[in-house]
Amino acid sequence: MADRVTYYAIVDELSSRERPAGVFRRTYYEAGGKRDEGFTRNMTWERSWLLVSAERGDLANEFIEISKEEADEIVERFRQQARSQES
Repeated sequence: MADRVTYYAIVDELSSRERPAGVFRRTYYEAGGKRDEGFTRNMTWERSWLLVSAERGDLANEFIEISKEEADEIVERFRQQARSQES
């Protein structure tokens, strides 16, 4: 069972916190360990190593901690954009 989830806006040189390039979450488990996932173009949460890469010095993306509500808003915006592109 998840103990805590931290959400991040992914910001690169072409995006901002208000309009991030992506959204990311890190889930910490009571029994130990963690799982990192990014919200993908498939409109699903999938395992990702982006945050680990950033922690090891990859500066291509900035990860800005955000609230669950902010993450939910970003996910919904991405879903709306995908629906409008399908039309």
